[in-house]
Amino acid sequence: MKPTMKFALKPLQQSLLLGLLTLSMAGCQMLGDLYSRPAPQLPEKYDSANAGLSNATQQVALQEWWTLFNDSQLNQLIDTALVKNNNVQLAVARIEEADAQMREVGGNLLPTVTATGSGLRNRVTESGVFPVFGNNPRKTYKIGLNGSYELDLWGKLRRANEAARAQLLATQYAKESVTWSLSSLVANNYLAIRSLDAQLRVNEQNLTTAQESLDLAKRRVEGGVATVLDAHQAELVVTTLQTQIVDLKRLRALSEHQLGLLTNDLGLKIAPGDLMAIPTPPIVPTGLPSELMEARPDVRQAEQDMVSANANIAVARAAFYPSISLSTTYGGESIALNNLLKSPARVWSLGFDVNLPIFNGGRLNARLDQATAQQKQMVATYQNTLQTAFTEVSDALNNVQQYREQEVLAESKEKTTGNILRVAKNRYEAGYTSYLEVLDAQRNHNEATQAVVQSRQNTLTASVDLFKALGGGWKPDSVTAEANAKK
Repeated sequence: MKPTMKFALKPLQQSLLLGLLTLSMAGCQMLGDLYSRPAPQLPEKYDSANAGLSNATQQVALQEWWTLFNDSQLNQLIDTALVKNNNVQLAVARIEEADAQMREVGGNLLPTVTATGSGLRNRVTESGVFPVFGNNPRKTYKIGLNGSYELDLWGKLRRANEAARAQLLATQYAKESVTWSLSSLVANNYLAIRSLDAQLRVNEQNLTTAQESLDLAKRRVEGGVATVLDAHQAELVVTTLQTQIVDLKRLRALSEHQLGLLTNDLGLKIAPGDLMAIPTPPIVPTGLPSELMEARPDVRQAEQDMVSANANIAVARAAFYPSISLSTTYGGESIALNNLLKSPARVWSLGFDVNLPIFNGGRLNARLDQATAQQKQMVATYQNTLQTAFTEVSDALNNVQQYREQEVLAESKEKTTGNILRVAKNRYEAGYTSYLEVLDAQRNHNEATQAVVQSRQNTLTASVDLFKALGGGWKPDSVTAEANAKK
């Protein structure tokens, strides 16, 4: 009879073997496809009526675009809103939550170690099959360290960490989207207030002129060279302008309240200012490449949502494969508390657990289908976000160009109607025409002066919309430098 050979690994050898197994398995290839950005379905550049400048080196370089308006009060309002606005605070809290979630998921890549201890006093039956040795009731004390570690064979934990990291970036870009939209809202409300200030100033000037016409009509009536109808018509113009001034003051108060809400300062008061003193931002570079709108935070957020969804597919797919976890315990066990840390009381264990799904009622397949469907949704959302951004930039470029042209025409019309009004008043004073001609000229001039203010506001607001659509501003000097380089 041949002797039987027995071979047993010592604890240290077992630990080394398991350590080598862990290192070798850590290099296994992760399941699922790595993220690849889908090709945008967009033209190479925006349409523009002026194609004289190249777009090869033009970059969105100015995030604080509102400084181009050279208005210290606007700068202060936006700075305050970016710090105190409640929606910004909410977005910051969501970033903190996403960061904590990412750290929680990332912790799964590391071993778990816990310290345990217990004390138990119990009594067992003495009428059982086996005799009772020792004291009854008895005491038992335990103390130890328990460790566990899941081997990431298929990349499930790493891909889950990738998804969590992408979600953290998405929340950061979501916060940028809030500040991005907030800055444009503050700027537009501020420009609306300045426009109302300008309209009030224009109406007060027109009111002064209308009051002079009313006084003139009254003198002519008293002199018997005009009818009472002329005086009543002149008085109607004065009343109309006074009504418009009251309404403009009401609208200004509402805009001021809105700014107070955006800056979290409900008692905010804005001193009157001059809209015409706000400079128009530099001419936008033509032929901007479509890649520039990737500076928009909503586009970046949509892409990170795609990254997260793509990683979640791999996590769902890894659930079909076996999972292996290592576990170990080291400590002491004794019936006497003073012997708990002595060598005879020492206990330890080392092992592993394997889990392989066999039947789950189709739940794992359903989760994989859900993850795949969510990834498709994120791709569609990303493409839609890109196309929306492209359309917004194209519209803003067109509006800036058209409003600039309208502003020039409005200024020319204001000068023309002013000349007509002066001629009409002179003709009326000389008795060559009726007051109806003066009224018509005055109405046209009032409308023209208001149109100048409105066109100016439209130009500045369109510039704000363009900054918002691009996700930032551009360096003014780069346009000139690029144009000269091409000559």
